[in-house]
Amino acid sequence: MLAATVRRALIFQNMNHMNFVARWPAHGAGITVWLASLTWGLLACSPKTSSESPPAASPAATAAAPAANAPGTPGTPNTPGTPATPAPGAAPAPVVSVVTAKVEKRDVPVVLKAVGSAVSLASVDIRPQVTSAITQVHFKEGQFVNKGDLLFTLDTRTDETNVAKAKAQLAKDQAALADAKRQLTRSRELVAQNFVSGAAVDTAQTLVDSSAAVVAADAAALQAAQVALSFGKITSPHAGRTGVINTPAGSIVQANVTVLVNVVQVNPMAVSFNLPQRDLADFLAAATSTDQVKVTATLPEDKKPLIGKLQFVDNAVDPASGTVKLKAVFNNKENKLWPGLFVNVGLTTKKIEDALVIPQAAIIQSVRGPIVYVVEDGKAVVRPIKMVYPAGPEAAVTGVQENEVLVVDGKQNLRPGVKVVERPKDNKEPGKEGAGKPDAAAAPGAIAATSPAAANTAAPAGPAPAAK
Repeated sequence: MLAATVRRALIFQNMNHMNFVARWPAHGAGITVWLASLTWGLLACSPKTSSESPPAASPAATAAAPAANAPGTPGTPNTPGTPATPAPGAAPAPVVSVVTAKVEKRDVPVVLKAVGSAVSLASVDIRPQVTSAITQVHFKEGQFVNKGDLLFTLDTRTDETNVAKAKAQLAKDQAALADAKRQLTRSRELVAQNFVSGAAVDTAQTLVDSSAAVVAADAAALQAAQVALSFGKITSPHAGRTGVINTPAGSIVQANVTVLVNVVQVNPMAVSFNLPQRDLADFLAAATSTDQVKVTATLPEDKKPLIGKLQFVDNAVDPASGTVKLKAVFNNKENKLWPGLFVNVGLTTKKIEDALVIPQAAIIQSVRGPIVYVVEDGKAVVRPIKMVYPAGPEAAVTGVQENEVLVVDGKQNLRPGVKVVERPKDNKEPGKEGAGKPDAAAAPGAIAATSPAAANTAAPAGPAPAAK
């Protein structure tokens, strides 16, 4: 049984070997095709053969190569450790034309800035005090009037009648008083002669006193009638400019209701503004000092500031806005300030003495902080600075020295160590004749920034390259 099993296993092994030998030619053909494809792919990706290489150099070029690499030949590197020598025709280092300014030392005022609005110190709505009709208007809309000038006239015929009646009643009572005084005089004479008793004198005296009281009442009634009559003439309470006339002549107006016109005082004029609470400490320190706080107001279209005087400071900080309300008074003879006009307010609190002042245009904001370019020995040198106080187009800084020369314009073309040359004065203002033109005689080898067309024009002419 075991011998039969071994015999069957050997027969199966021999049959498998014979099948593998029979299939071998087909496997070999596939492997051959794969190897051929790999070979062609490698040949296609390989660099060009020597047959496609550029032609060999001419004998003259081969002879010139050793001479070009000889030691001491200009324009080629020498042995290691020997500095390179520039070629005879190489261009020198570029020189940048710039505009400069000197560092100044002077006192710089610290100004707290705010936006305010002009307000009138007195703005009055004119209303009548009696109900009547307007008979005449004595001014024009927008006219400047003085204090006491007549503005409106009302119908006062009723008040004039009342005044006349009061005068007549006063005259009547004055006559009665005079008669009572004469009666008192006679009674005294008769008492002195013992013709009448003393009671007659007392009666006459009482009549005189009562008549005098009636006369006084009549005088007061007459004065009241005259006051009512005066309400018929409406005058200006102060000097100022009138507004729109709301009620022309012939209109019926009600007492203390109808607005006839508005009169606004324009000289002097006040400016109201708000100061942030972060500046309140500096302001209070300046307000408590002996020097008076200087207030200026500048119109957007006028560079000359108006100088005023601080008049009012609110007693609390507004919690809604975090500001303090202030008011200053300005002389307005030239009528530059107008009610409701917005102005730029400056509040001078202190001065920085002997500050180093430079133009703001010279400052460059870098990742490490503000820097400036200082001109030393004709070259640009980077100098870090620290801003102390910006004052409009100028700034008080530290890190520079007085009278040092700083680059103001042209700094975008600078690098540390680059040579610079001062630009002519007529090139500082663009738009003028000669603006932007470099100074050709400033320094040899100076390179000016021109347009590509100009650069192509200025390039030296040479033989045109051979067409390939």
